[in-house]
Amino acid sequence: GAAASLLGRPLARPRSQSPVQVGATALGDMLLARHAGGPRLVRLLAGKGPSPAGLLRRGELRRQQELKNFACLHSTMPPCDFVPEKYESYPYEHMLNFRRQYVSPSLIAYYKKPLLLHQGHMQWLFDHEGRRYLDLFSGIATVGVGHCHPKVTAAAQKQLGRLWHTASVYMHPAIQEYTEKLTSLLPDPLKVVYLTNSGSEANDLAMVMARLYTRSFDIICFRGGYHGGSPYTMGVTSIGNYKQGLPSGFGCQTTMLPDVFNGPWGGSQCRDSPVQTIRKCSCSPGSCHAKDQYIEQFKDTLATCVPKKIAGFIAEPIQGVNGAVQYPMGFLKEAFELVRERGGVCIADEVQTGFGRTGSHFWGFEGHGVVPDIVTLAKGIGNGFPMAAVVTKAEIAGCLAQGLPFNTFGGNPVACVVGSAVLDAIEEDGLQGNCEAVGTYLLREFARLREEFEIVGDVRGKGLMIGIQMVKDKESRQPLPAEELSEIFEDCKDMGVLFGKGGIHFQTFRIKPPMCITKEDADFAVDVFHTALTRHKERMVAAK
Repeated sequence: GAAASLLGRPLARPRSQSPVQVGATALGDMLLARHAGGPRLVRLLAGKGPSPAGLLRRGELRRQQELKNFACLHSTMPPCDFVPEKYESYPYEHMLNFRRQYVSPSLIAYYKKPLLLHQGHMQWLFDHEGRRYLDLFSGIATVGVGHCHPKVTAAAQKQLGRLWHTASVYMHPAIQEYTEKLTSLLPDPLKVVYLTNSGSEANDLAMVMARLYTRSFDIICFRGGYHGGSPYTMGVTSIGNYKQGLPSGFGCQTTMLPDVFNGPWGGSQCRDSPVQTIRKCSCSPGSCHAKDQYIEQFKDTLATCVPKKIAGFIAEPIQGVNGAVQYPMGFLKEAFELVRERGGVCIADEVQTGFGRTGSHFWGFEGHGVVPDIVTLAKGIGNGFPMAAVVTKAEIAGCLAQGLPFNTFGGNPVACVVGSAVLDAIEEDGLQGNCEAVGTYLLREFARLREEFEIVGDVRGKGLMIGIQMVKDKESRQPLPAEELSEIFEDCKDMGVLFGKGGIHFQTFRIKPPMCITKEDADFAVDVFHTALTRHKERMVAAK
C-alpha cells in the first residue's frame, strides 16, 4: 500500500532477471536499483526504517537520503518504456581507482561520487545500478536528437558494414550527400564546407582562414567566450579556468562582454528571450541604452587595441560555457558592421547554438539578423560522434589553397552518414519546434523561482539553451559560494536530474538537454530544482 501510494502504481520487477528499475517515477527509479530491492525497499517505502545495522549494505544511508529528497517532490519522473541492459563490466570501485590512476587529473568528474553511466536512451541516462536520470546537459550540449537515436544508430551501423574510413583524397558518396544537405540549410554565400573532428579544430581553422584571407592578424573576441582549448583557440577563449600558464593569445584582443545582467548596463527589454533580467531600464521600444553603451566599448577596443585593419571578430550567438549569456538585441549586427569597416571577417561560433537549439531559428546567428563570413559547427552536428565543420564562402575557402591543409578523419564516411541522419532526425521529429515550445515553457517556469528564492539571480536563454545564475543575493549579484551550489547540484542528481555548470565562477546551472525532451520532463526538472532550492534554504536557516 505504501509503495503504491508513493509510486502511483504497484511496484513491478523489470522484464530481465536483474533487479534494475522500471518504475515510472523518480522514486521508483532511484530505489529499484540493483542493490535496493526486496524487503529492504519495502521497509523504506513503508517508513519503517532500515533493517538492523548488521545487515545494512553499503550505500544504505545514501539511499535513505535519496528517499527524503523524493518525499518533497510534487511531481513524478515521467515514464520510460526502455529497460537498460544489465551492467556486466568492472565494479564501480575498480573503475574509480582506474580513473584516478590512469586518466589525466585535468579531466574532472562531476559529483562527490562520480556517476558510472552505462546506457542512454533519448533524454534518459542509466547508471551501472540501473538508476534513471533526466539528462539536462546532453554530454555538454552535444546529444541533440537524443541518446542512441534509432535513426542515427541504424545509419551508423549500416555504414560501418560498408566502409569505415577513407581519406579526402578519394571521393565517396557520403561526404557529397552530407555537405549538400548541410549547405542547403545555410544562407548564401555560405556554401563551402571543410569537415574536421572537434569544435577546437573548427575554430582553429576559422582563425587561420580569417588571417590568410585578410592578410591581417588581429582577432577580437568577447570576455567570457569559449572557443576551444588548442594553442591557437586558447587565445580567444576568455575564461581563466580554461587557460594554461603558457604564452597564448598573440594577436587576440578581448573586448567587454555585453552582459545585461552582470555588466554595467542592462535592463528589462534587452534580450531576445521570453525572460528578461530583473534590472529596470527606461528604454523606449526600438532603442536600447545598454546596447549603445556596449557598442561604445566595442568602438573603444577598435580604436585602442588593434591596428586600423584587422583579421576578424569571433563570437558565439549566445555564450555557452559562460552560462547562456545573451547580448542586447541589435548589438551583434552593429558590431559586425564595425568589424567589416576595418576589413575583418565575422566568425559565428555555432558549436552550441546551432541545429535548431535556440528554437526560433536553425542557426543562432539568424536570431541576430546577420550573415557571418565563416560559421563553425560541432557538438550537435554528430549527436556525440566526433565531427565538426567550417562553412564559409568560396573566396575565403580558396585562401587555404596557398598551402596543403589536410585532416585525416575530416569527412570520414561514418561521420558524414551520422551527420546526415542527425539532420533528418531534426526535421522528421520536429525538434526545432520542440526547442521553441518546451524551451520557452521551461524558461518561464524556472524564471518563477526568482520570486521565491533570493539566490536565483538570473534566468536567461532561448529555446533549449538556458542558464540559471546563482547569487548570494540579487542586490550584490555576487556568485553563490561554490560549496552551496555544489550541494544543490548533488541534490538534483540524487533526485534524478543532471544539470551542467558554467560561468566564469561556475556559478550558473547550464540546461542544454537533448532536444526531444517533453513538457512533462520540464515539469519534473523544475520540481526537482525547486525541491533542491528549498533544501538549501532549510540548511541555511538551520546553520544560523
